[in-house]
Amino acid sequence: MKKPVDLGKYIVADSNICHGKPTFKGSRVMVWQVLRAVERGESWDEICAAWRGSVTHEAIEEAIHLAGNVLMEPKAVPTVAKALCHTEMG
Repeated sequence: MKKPVDLGKYIVADSNICHGKPTFKGSRVMVWQVLRAVERGESWDEICAAWRGSVTHEAIEEAIHLAGNVLMEPKAVPTVAKALCHTEMG
């Protein structure tokens, strides 16, 4: 059994939760779900309300920051990919 990988203060990848996809700590809310909601133009207040407190404004900010790092920081891509593969393959 692999250990969870903290991707930030609010985000974790755990092979025992949602097949290792990044989720918000203490929940089964996957980061991609919240990013899609942001993409659709939902307000952060609407997103937080939809997930009944499992996602905070700070957590959304961290998810956007993490996604931006993956796209903008070449060094971040292997680190995040390695963390995700580590949880999904084990």
